[in-house]
Amino acid sequence: MTAETFDWPVLDRYDVAHSLRVALPLGGIGTGTVSLGGRGDLRDWEVVNRPAKGFAPRWSFFALRTAPAGSDDPRAVVARALEGPIDLVLYEGGHGSGVPNHGLPRFRRSEFLAAYPFGQVLLEDPDVPAEVRVQAFNPLVPTDAEASGLPVAVLRYVVTNTAGHPLEVSVAGSVSNFVGTDGSEGVAKDNHNAVRQEDFGTGVLLTSDGVQRDAEQWGSLALVALGEDDVTTRTAWADHSWGGELLDFWDDFTADGRLEERASGTDTPTASVAATRTLAPGETHTFTFLLGWHFPNRRNWDRTETVGNYYATKYADAWQVVADTVPALDQLERRTRTFVEDVVGSDLPHVVKEAALANLSTLRTQTCFRTADGRFFGWEGCSDDVGCCAGSCTHVWNYEQATPFLFGALATSLREVELGHATGADGRMPFRIPLPLERAQTDPGPAAADGQMGCLVKLYREWRMSGDDDLLRSLWPAAKRALAFAWIPGGWDADRDGVMEGSQHNTMDVEYFGPNPEVGVWYLAALRACEEMATYLDDGDFAATCADLFARGSTWLDEHLFNGEYYRHEIRPPGSEDAIAPGLRLKGIGARDLVNPELQIGDGCLADQLVGQELAHLYGLGDLLDPAHVRTTFESILRHNRRDTMAGHFNPMRSYTLGDEAGLVVASYPRGNRPERPFPYFDEVWSGLEYTAAVGMICVGMAEEGVRVIETTRGRYDGRRRNPFDEAECGHHYVRAMASWGAVPALTGFGYDGVRRVLTFAAADEVATDTTRWFWSNGWASGTVEQTPAAAGAGVDVRLDVREGALRVRELTLTGLGSADVGERTLGPGDQVRVRVPAA
Repeated sequence: MTAETFDWPVLDRYDVAHSLRVALPLGGIGTGTVSLGGRGDLRDWEVVNRPAKGFAPRWSFFALRTAPAGSDDPRAVVARALEGPIDLVLYEGGHGSGVPNHGLPRFRRSEFLAAYPFGQVLLEDPDVPAEVRVQAFNPLVPTDAEASGLPVAVLRYVVTNTAGHPLEVSVAGSVSNFVGTDGSEGVAKDNHNAVRQEDFGTGVLLTSDGVQRDAEQWGSLALVALGEDDVTTRTAWADHSWGGELLDFWDDFTADGRLEERASGTDTPTASVAATRTLAPGETHTFTFLLGWHFPNRRNWDRTETVGNYYATKYADAWQVVADTVPALDQLERRTRTFVEDVVGSDLPHVVKEAALANLSTLRTQTCFRTADGRFFGWEGCSDDVGCCAGSCTHVWNYEQATPFLFGALATSLREVELGHATGADGRMPFRIPLPLERAQTDPGPAAADGQMGCLVKLYREWRMSGDDDLLRSLWPAAKRALAFAWIPGGWDADRDGVMEGSQHNTMDVEYFGPNPEVGVWYLAALRACEEMATYLDDGDFAATCADLFARGSTWLDEHLFNGEYYRHEIRPPGSEDAIAPGLRLKGIGARDLVNPELQIGDGCLADQLVGQELAHLYGLGDLLDPAHVRTTFESILRHNRRDTMAGHFNPMRSYTLGDEAGLVVASYPRGNRPERPFPYFDEVWSGLEYTAAVGMICVGMAEEGVRVIETTRGRYDGRRRNPFDEAECGHHYVRAMASWGAVPALTGFGYDGVRRVLTFAAADEVATDTTRWFWSNGWASGTVEQTPAAAGAGVDVRLDVREGALRVRELTLTGLGSADVGERTLGPGDQVRVRVPAA
């Protein structure tokens, strides 16, 4: 390994006290993860097709042994688990300690460094004659879902000899063979481990002969030491009682830093791999291990049928995962490092970069997966041991911005499923997509008004950012049906006036009755998007219909719902079920009284009432409502919904903020007149809605206010109170929190029209006097842009670099300044464009 390997970007540092909750997911998109804990431990082994919070296979850890070279004095041996100290806040003692391997000696001090997906732990101990840096990551490359979808954790132990003499150093990793169990279900049976040696390294493959090959829990693991000459292994630990197996391992390892084989009859034998090297005084060496996994039998949402894992179709077993990763590892690390350095080095507020990067981890967790055919799906989040809220829920996935801006092919996969497979002949789109996909037509679930309208806006986004006319043409018939579904008798907008009055199931898990801003503005955004798509496809009549409905609906909402501060909900009871078209109600959880319906917004001020406008700004669809009203609404959200402390705040539902923490509540009632029973989540605080409001504020010129909202949110994920890489809502790693990425294009003014091949940014002279540097990505290409104001007000000099993917461009525009013709060209990795955008 070269010296540059150690030079990882660092965005955040967490001391021991603030590393308590840190758990950085290591794994690829759709592969599951094992997490690097804040003190260097491996925790939450969620690689077997389901969440597994707290699951840590017994005897799975890494350890260090040092001794003066050539010495046979056992008193000179120093051995430690490669972890920092256990926080006694977590450890109470007894059988249920919750801290695996708590009896091992550890380093006295540790510090966690992060810039996702890179995690590092600095370990220090005055009794250890070495400094140790733990490094762990999994490749994450914008636009390249294949490179970002590897079922492997790269684990490095960078050891520096701080003694004044040569030091013999050994690093050993151990993993129990838990094939057959996923942390909650299944039983290991007749598992065995086998040593393998290749040119790239030596390790152990963990498999099973007793677990059924079609079981969810069947598969394999591999632990391999790379590039080391002196490697010893164990395929099993001794069958001893009363802690004797750990004692035997520790005695064996600390004796000379090498391992001797043991016989075992257990169904879960532990595999160990140790590498030894002598270091001169001051010398540094990196011990690199790869942990790979391969569990092919993922089940569908209700676990009744096998849908498979895409990653597993590419490898025969976990050993092949490692073997195929090694040749590309240096390049993958370099590409990942370049991406992270570009984000960290952008001239954006620190907390914006932190929120954007940290929440990308959700894409790698068990929240998201790819079926064997390569299609991308996701839960809303994860409970401790099961997925939470199935079906790539359209109304929740509406909010996240990471997937479309970084992995366009995955976002397109979602659109193809929603419109190409799930939308029926009548235009009804179930808001939870069943698996297998055939069930979407045979047993469709109810439609969500906000989810369905959002999918139309997202089709527009995917088409414009990719420039893929074939995508638009193939999905346009279904998109037209999906919009026209709003106009059916008893539907959302049955009278076709541009205002949704009907039964609107939505992301609050109930139906709203009557015009309201949250769903109503989604509808306006969908009308604008469909107008643009219809116009492009020469579908003039439909475009005219959309334009007419948009104009009337926009005017009506401004005149009737805006109360001078924000947009309110005008409740219109349907009276009876007969007034509601089939497929618009999720039975059993919404209002029971349709004459005087409960669970409504009423006069409340919603934190996300302008989500449709926010995304219209990000995607270039323009103003949906009066801009002055929109800005006033964001000011009102900040004034009325912010709570500086939760100490006196009552909340009848779930608590994501407590005590002295601050946040934006989902809804406030500043004018009183709160319904006796409002919609269920009104007094909660959701980070995804906070990001949504913050990005909306940025888009209307309230950048400072928006950044402060993000600061408040991330302040709650400080490593001590909560894991910075796990923003929860209905479950861990909640999708909606990936709305945080939206602050990046909002602050940089980034936009890309792949149809016209125009790239847009905010003008640098609006944000800085010196060179301004930003990261950009449209999901299909990514890179950096630098802007330097030219002398004497002559404009701005722009340098555009492409890092990944392919970008078709002919014009570069700086909003508020002007445009420059860059020539019709396709740019690839390493290509650069330099132009001057003259002052207007």
